[in-house]
Amino acid sequence: MDFKIGVAGCGRMGLPMARALFRTGFDTLGFDIRQSDVFPSFGDRMCFDPALFISNRNVLISVVRDIEQSNALLFEDQAVLVNAPELRFLIICSTLSPRYLHALRQRVPGHISLIDAPMSEAAVAAEESRLSFMLGGEEKDIDTLKPLFEAMGTKHHYMGAFTTGMATKVLNNLVAASSVASTRLALDWAKAQGLDSDAVLAVMNDSSGQTWFGSHFDAIEFSRDGFEIDNTIGILKKDVESALDAMPAGARGDLPRALIEAIEHLEAWEK
Repeated sequence: MDFKIGVAGCGRMGLPMARALFRTGFDTLGFDIRQSDVFPSFGDRMCFDPALFISNRNVLISVVRDIEQSNALLFEDQAVLVNAPELRFLIICSTLSPRYLHALRQRVPGHISLIDAPMSEAAVAAEESRLSFMLGGEEKDIDTLKPLFEAMGTKHHYMGAFTTGMATKVLNNLVAASSVASTRLALDWAKAQGLDSDAVLAVMNDSSGQTWFGSHFDAIEFSRDGFEIDNTIGILKKDVESALDAMPAGARGDLPRALIEAIEHLEAWEK
């Protein structure tokens, strides 16, 4: 297939994903609602007119923040699906509620194949093209798009039909949120007791308290951030809310709700 790829939402993850695709040799355009001077390293491949951006793309990768931005992109403010005569594949990389994806299939024209491909790892992994994808959709479509995922990442987990990748991702991020909240709490308490934070993290890395967040604390760009609605900690809250939205009937949501409260109270951390 002669891929003509559009990446919508060129933020901390979407922009390096677009660069990785272009660097591999794919015809790639980026789209974002922010001004062009935000993208000095990819400016000549950015298009800020949504109709022009999508006009000849056959693959759209959405990496926008949330459901509100997804609706704006696809159906409302930018309404790219109205001006997409060549579009064959819509790949959802944003972390959204699986319930939303179920409803999305009814809103997207049937000739467009839907794939959910949320990814894990921090922005540094996107920059280095070593993301981990959780994939849901028709297996033949995943096979067709395999070169794209290989350009952006090193791990690709096929989970099954459309929405299964997203269902897996929100569970993954529920656990990730637990480690973020507990590691930051442990470091606060360690500091209050006069313990060296680096030494505590080293012990955790070699012991039963080992987590991805704690073991990569110095490499993860958001590890010291406090909660802001539009930063990565704020996005983590949104991801836990997505897991809650898809919670099985009869399940208890006490822990996820407590995690949301803990995340909302995180403040910027210093040694």
